[in-house]
Amino acid sequence: MTTLIKNAQIWQEDRLQTNDILIADGRIKAIGQQLHDQFGPADHVICADQHFVSPGLVDVHVHLRDPGQTDKETITTGTLAAAHGGFTTVGAMPNVDPVPDTPERVATMVQRNQQEAHVHVAQYASITTGRTSEQLVDFAGVKAAGAFAVSNDGSGVQTAGTMFAAMQGAAQAGLPLAAHVEDDSLYQHGVMNAGPVAERLELPGINNVSEAAQVARDVMLAEASGVHYHVCHVSTAESLRVIRAAKQAGINVTCEVSPHHLLLSDTDITMDNPMLKMNPPLRSPQDRAALIAGLLDGTIDIIATDHAPHTDAEKTGNMKTAAFGITGIETAFATMYTAFVKTRLLTLGRLIELMSTRPAELFGLKDAGKLVVGAPADLTIIDLDHEYKIDAASMLSKGHNSPFIGWPVYGNVLMTLVDGQMAYGKEQQA
Repeated sequence: MTTLIKNAQIWQEDRLQTNDILIADGRIKAIGQQLHDQFGPADHVICADQHFVSPGLVDVHVHLRDPGQTDKETITTGTLAAAHGGFTTVGAMPNVDPVPDTPERVATMVQRNQQEAHVHVAQYASITTGRTSEQLVDFAGVKAAGAFAVSNDGSGVQTAGTMFAAMQGAAQAGLPLAAHVEDDSLYQHGVMNAGPVAERLELPGINNVSEAAQVARDVMLAEASGVHYHVCHVSTAESLRVIRAAKQAGINVTCEVSPHHLLLSDTDITMDNPMLKMNPPLRSPQDRAALIAGLLDGTIDIIATDHAPHTDAEKTGNMKTAAFGITGIETAFATMYTAFVKTRLLTLGRLIELMSTRPAELFGLKDAGKLVVGAPADLTIIDLDHEYKIDAASMLSKGHNSPFIGWPVYGNVLMTLVDGQMAYGKEQQA
């Protein structure tokens, strides 16, 4: 079966150009104009109507909550939400129950992902058994079972010796190690960023050094081990300063930033509001400015959502009792496009690099993030021209815990194709 996407705007040679895209057997067969003259009529035609067609977005930091927490999200709902957000590949974090900390458990997750997901799912294994112990997983074994990387996301590895041994094992197996950086001895059970806002609201604070101290420790261990060390959801100016210096020293360190840390700061928390409770927390305006600068100068490698759905009950009450985390996979492109491309801080091509091409490259996802002949037809059709409001009723995730509901944005995903098949579409034609 062949599908022709007509009148698509695609990013080529640093600008938008109009072309058609021919899909055959789930892959891109040709890109150009008047393709029907060369290849004949297609079985199915999608009129893109001059909307932007992007390589499918790639998010390496998503919580699908399945198994064990399916009241929050499932593989099915989480990947439907991903498709709604324009993502065709996601990395599933291992803080589920049971934790994928053995080759057998990883293999089970890989199989379930293939059977139940609406987009491609790359599966993380944990770094340690149960994500909390000092016992390391079988790195070679979990890779052979299908893990693309390892992480203890949700928990920082507290012991330097354990982290160094983990890095050595991951490096030997050829696995990236994605670290949730948080020193429990400095964390002190805070619920938001330490500072004047926390003091005014009389809420316990999380200081910057609890994150930055582990980054500083880990980059030295990464240099000694040779591992690809990736910092999850960097949030502080101090962490970014360490990462920048490590890159300049030639250490194999990369990092991601989440949209909420680029868009909001703790000054946006004007009352005790659990919808703004996340870990790492919204930091100071100075930290936010540093993150934006790091995004613009290339110190930050990619954007990843840290999509963290919760039930309504878990996000009610107050910041002391509510769960950490917000959703993000359905709002990420639109908020980033509106804040950075519409304001001309980034080009559209650079945003696609940050949200598709580069994460695929960094994590060895060879078939993802490409809009070229021969690549899988993982494509997203996006209306860049018309403003809309983010609406909870339209969300496909089980979690509606987003501070961006009601925001006016541009960049509405009209259709998402995975291997040439529609994974999300408002209508049969875009």
